[in-house]
Amino acid sequence: MKNASMTFIILLILLLMSSMHCTGKEVPEFSGESAFNYLEKQCDFGARVPGTEAHAQCRDYLYAELNKYADRVVKQNFRFPLRAGGQPVTMTNIIANFNSENQQRILLLAHWDTRPWADQDPDSRNWDKPVLGANDGASGVAVLLEIARLIHQNPPEYGVDILFVDGEDYGEYGDNDSWAIGSREFARRKNPSYKPMYGILLDLIGDSDQQIYIEANSYRYARGIVDKVWNKAQELGIYEFIPEVKFDVMDDHVRLLEVGIPCINIIDFEYEYWHTVEDTPDKCSPRSLSNVGRVVMDILYE
Repeated sequence: MKNASMTFIILLILLLMSSMHCTGKEVPEFSGESAFNYLEKQCDFGARVPGTEAHAQCRDYLYAELNKYADRVVKQNFRFPLRAGGQPVTMTNIIANFNSENQQRILLLAHWDTRPWADQDPDSRNWDKPVLGANDGASGVAVLLEIARLIHQNPPEYGVDILFVDGEDYGEYGDNDSWAIGSREFARRKNPSYKPMYGILLDLIGDSDQQIYIEANSYRYARGIVDKVWNKAQELGIYEFIPEVKFDVMDDHVRLLEVGIPCINIIDFEYEYWHTVEDTPDKCSPRSLSNVGRVVMDILYE
């Protein structure tokens, strides 16, 4: 009887373990160091301003890197002038699909271009210089490249689309229509049948002094997704996500909200080096990238 009881207990434990395994997938561990390497690699090309060699080299790198992991990667080219009245240059959105057959989809996006003019620099002599964009551009892309690597190895239950948009950072202050050109082009050209459950935009998320407040348009139009993300951060003990609405930011998520895709912006807008020549990798940290990556990964594997 003793042996039979022990056998029953062992079988019960195995059954419980099997049940736990079937109810959800283990979340792969996000590496802030790996993401930071992706950030530095983008910056090694220089400022990614459309029409420059650095932009073309980074475009080819991002396309090749995503092709290692995704089912399908597409370049979406379009032409747009950097400034009103200027000559159009070629810009490129890059779209990667994972678990392509699944109709339930989540969209993750970041802009990969950098601003041609450091017009917020305290030194006016730098106003016509390009921004390297370690945080404003490379940080969000870096987190998504690391996520691409992880979900290739261990796919979540949902289909995932990763979108790198171009032409986000060429606007004139006070003119909302001049910003987020690539996401507007994506929204204009998307198939009407493409309706992801929601989208998450990552922008300016690598600051070493990270404080991520809730962005107002996200809260106003996609509050359920905001609550999901900020609650997850609190659950994980990532208190750099601060559950207070603070900024109203015209960014790529607005273009998606305009066409009915509920999309939020995870953005740390209190960044001292925004649109200056000092937006360099030393202002960013692997920990900050990891904070955001862990939250998004936990959301994907819920």
